[in-house]
Amino acid sequence: MPGVYLMKDKAGTILYVGKASSLKKRVGSYFTGNKDVKTRVLVSNIADIETITTRNGYEALVLENNLIKQWQPRFNINLKDGKSYPVIRITADDFPRIFRTRRIIHDGSEYFGPYPDVHKLDAYLELVEQLFPLRKCKGVLKKREHPCLYYHIHRCPAPCAGLIDKDEYQKTVGNIRKMLSGRVEPLIRDFTASMKQAAAKLEFETADKYRDASAALRSVHEDQEVQNFDTENRDYLAAVEREQMCTFVVFQMRGGKLLGRDLFRTENYGDTEEAMQQFIMQYYTNAKNLPDKLYVSEFFDTDLVRTYFERERNKRIEVRVPKRGRHVSILKMARENGLQDMDTRLRTRRNIEAIEELKVVLNLTKPPRRIEGFDISQLSGKHPVASMVSFYDGIPDKANYRKFLIKSLDGKIDDYEAMREVIARRYTRIVNEDLEVPDLVLVDGGKGQVSAAFGILSTLGLERVAVAGLAKREEEIYLPGHPEPFTLPETSAGLKVLQRVRDESHRFATSFNKSLRKKDIKISRLTDVPGIGEVRGKKLIQAFGSLSKIAETEPAQLSQIIKVSEKQAAQMLQKIKELVSDA
Repeated sequence: MPGVYLMKDKAGTILYVGKASSLKKRVGSYFTGNKDVKTRVLVSNIADIETITTRNGYEALVLENNLIKQWQPRFNINLKDGKSYPVIRITADDFPRIFRTRRIIHDGSEYFGPYPDVHKLDAYLELVEQLFPLRKCKGVLKKREHPCLYYHIHRCPAPCAGLIDKDEYQKTVGNIRKMLSGRVEPLIRDFTASMKQAAAKLEFETADKYRDASAALRSVHEDQEVQNFDTENRDYLAAVEREQMCTFVVFQMRGGKLLGRDLFRTENYGDTEEAMQQFIMQYYTNAKNLPDKLYVSEFFDTDLVRTYFERERNKRIEVRVPKRGRHVSILKMARENGLQDMDTRLRTRRNIEAIEELKVVLNLTKPPRRIEGFDISQLSGKHPVASMVSFYDGIPDKANYRKFLIKSLDGKIDDYEAMREVIARRYTRIVNEDLEVPDLVLVDGGKGQVSAAFGILSTLGLERVAVAGLAKREEEIYLPGHPEPFTLPETSAGLKVLQRVRDESHRFATSFNKSLRKKDIKISRLTDVPGIGEVRGKKLIQAFGSLSKIAETEPAQLSQIIKVSEKQAAQMLQKIKELVSDA
């Protein structure tokens, strides 16, 4: 008998909802034979099982989907958007707005993307502003007697002042949807027709505007990562499982081009077939741009899914598991994306275990998820610099790396004073701008560096921020207020996290110091040229980056940068070319 089963714990809370063509066989299978770890975890929590019979498998599929939505059981898949890429949002207002966001709000808004290349996303939005401008004001549209500046610079149609009605505004929004969905050819045809009409009326400026708009539309769609000549709308769905973790990847092909990738993370305590069907039901329930074909990486009862699309979404969609050809290749690419994400998840899980260990061994009040690491680098007092690296959950967060030129030493070699300066500069800003405070500050060094850092933090009122030092020689860990260091076993996961932060801060500081020394060498060689001193040398290196690039420039350009005559610039260039050829 087909139907749905609800697994409950002692408190009656629904843990898992599943469907089966035979309830007796499916439910019984959980309690017989050797099961994997994830199934044993689920079964160990079950105190009661309720079943609901249905007339057929399709009714069971729909009922399962409705019950999962209603109860959101802990052990069913719960889609968490795993992409870190921004998307374009069109709001669900009568007069919608369009903007970039990373936050998905289920309020009827439409989302396009994600866009791994942020520059491409900005190019889309800039094109929208040029061709199909929408309102800029946030929140509820307020009536105004006169339009704002955006209207006068042709970046808003001014619905607030009643200068465009709802139907015309929504027509503009429809054109944006076409553009973001990859359907640009109809728009280009419209622009081309308008260009010809304007040219026939001798309105050449208007014709130029439509010509440029067509060119811009073509340009922004030329750099798709994947393209073929099949105009069908297709989705490719791949799943990757490790232990109880599961990652789903969807590639969206529209008009023969790969327009986006969706990546979702969840946990799966059922089998892969159930997980795939549950994902499809959740992912496509409210989707507006349904594909014509859906290619999936796993075998399951695709007939049920096809029936669901026809009855509930009024759309006939082919659901296939390809065996060969280009569809297999695209699914393989989607699966590779899933494998990369799974590697990240597994690494993060291991790091979290290591961070929990650090909480204990360093006697912290909470796990140090955000660690900021510092190192000082100098060569005989020359170019003293400092680096700050940031790690979150044991993974480098390079967007938050910082470099510091040490200003307080005046040629002295004093790592402690350098550490005081950089800690003071970094955390004075943290306090003044109310920025995120790290859970742990790690310095490359021993007792002196730790004392220097802790003293500054205490002065700034940040005594609660944990400080530790990791010395290279014996990998000894120093803590403020502790006269003696201690060590962790070489196999310690927590120690490996500290070593990664320390080594990265050292690499970052050393590379910064080397880059400054290289620039010094270039400037010193330039000062051998008559008429070029240190000031002019710095300007030229800043402008061109290398001697060879300077040698390739023209005398007129050189004369403008360092304010000399073209004759003098030509003489200097001749000397610079000699330096390059002698190198």
